[in-house]
Amino acid sequence: MAMKIPFYALFALLIPLAHAQQPVAPDVLVKSITEEVVAILKQDKDIQAGDTKKAADLIETKIVPHFNFNRMTRIAMGRNWRLASPEQQKVLAEEFKTLLVRTYSTALSNYRDQQIDYKPLRAKPEDTEVSVRSEVKQSGSSQPVAIDYEMEKTPNGWKVYDVKVGGVSLVTTYRDTFASEIRERGVDGLIKSLAAKNRQPERSKGGKA
Repeated sequence: MAMKIPFYALFALLIPLAHAQQPVAPDVLVKSITEEVVAILKQDKDIQAGDTKKAADLIETKIVPHFNFNRMTRIAMGRNWRLASPEQQKVLAEEFKTLLVRTYSTALSNYRDQQIDYKPLRAKPEDTEVSVRSEVKQSGSSQPVAIDYEMEKTPNGWKVYDVKVGGVSLVTTYRDTFASEIRERGVDGLIKSLAAKNRQPERSKGGKA
C-alpha cells in the first residue's frame, strides 16, 4: 500500500491554515504558511538528513489540525464509504491520517529549494469552497508542475480536503487500493491493513527509527 510520491506532490499537502486571528483569503494563507514550513525545512538539518520522526512531528503540529481527514477519507473510499458504520468511518479517518503523515514525513527530506508561483484566486466572497492554484518549478526541469489545493470554509477556518497534482487527485490515488481491500476482506479488513501498515517501523536515511 506504500506509494512512491515525489516531493512536489508532498508539498501540495504542506498547507497548514493556522494562526490567523482574522479571516484571511485562502490563497494568502497558503502562501504565508507554506513559506513558514519551508523556512523550517531549510534550517532543520535533521529533517534534511532523513529524520522521519522529526518530520512527522512537524506535520502533526503545523499541518494535521488544518485538514479535513474525514472528508479526505470519504473521497478515497468513494462509494464504499457507505458500507462503513459511523465507528468504522471514524477509525478509517484516523488510520488514513496516520498513513498520510507517515508517507509524507518520509518525503520531507527531499525538499530542494523548489520555486512556487501562485495564481490569482478565482473566487467570490461568498464562496465556501475554492481552488487555490499554484505551480512548482523543479530544479533541473523546465516544466512546472500544476498544483491545485481544494479547500472548504468551515466554522474553524479554511481546511484542505483534496490536492490535485497535474490535474490528478492525490486522495483518489488510494481509491483502487482501498476498493480492492474491501472486495477481498471487507471494511474491517481495510482497517486492519491500514493499521498494520501504520505499525510498521520507519527507517530513515540517517539511520534513525
